[in-house]
Amino acid sequence: MRNKNTTILLMLVGICLSSLAVFPVSVLSETAFDNTLYAQMLDRHVRDGVVDYQGFKADEKQLDAYLDLMAAVDPDKLSRNEQFAFYINAYNAWTIKLILTRYPGISSIKDIGSFFSSPWGKKISRINGELLTLDEIEHEILRPRFQDPRIHFAVNCASKGCPKLISHPYETQTLAQQLDAVTRDFINNPDKNYLKGNTLYVSRIFKWFAEDFNHDIRGFFLQYASDDLRQALAAAGDGLNIRYLDYDWSLNGK
Repeated sequence: MRNKNTTILLMLVGICLSSLAVFPVSVLSETAFDNTLYAQMLDRHVRDGVVDYQGFKADEKQLDAYLDLMAAVDPDKLSRNEQFAFYINAYNAWTIKLILTRYPGISSIKDIGSFFSSPWGKKISRINGELLTLDEIEHEILRPRFQDPRIHFAVNCASKGCPKLISHPYETQTLAQQLDAVTRDFINNPDKNYLKGNTLYVSRIFKWFAEDFNHDIRGFFLQYASDDLRQALAAAGDGLNIRYLDYDWSLNGK
């Protein structure tokens, strides 16, 4: 005969299994936020970093639905990596929405700003009951909270000088690999950075956020450079000069 403890244990297991059946699989998955709507739009409207804003404009209701889903989430209840991916996606999706508020009548995100205000200072991003600016997401949440220089190659400022907007969302399970991939892509893109003689010409991102790279551009490049570039940088040693390239603020659209 079963003893009393065994009977109770079996009853508890049955209750647990019954409870699991009530919830959809997505709730039980490792990712706490569903990026499906955003993934569909990125897949349709982003190719090799070029954004089809006209396509996003046609799908603006779907974008708004995704942004509404984000607004309903309490990010503080997410794990650290879930928060990291959430805020990167929020920054990029709200940047697209910001462009659409003036598209097609602009050629640069800077056209949205004025002498007295920047586009990144507009209160546009609805998150957890607050209205945030893109600057607040980047400089008061992403940079100080996660302290990861790869952030600068994941967030997209809707400009050709920026790292590319990738054609899929950042996801919790693959976040580290995605951040490494976009960083390598930018570092090794000769349109953004290149070595000529003993001078490394780099994006102004490395000047604007020098502290995030520990004021060691060469050291950061050595981590992510392709074999040929890494060898050339190593050979240059301490004699390497750094020069900053002009930034292209023209819209990263078709």
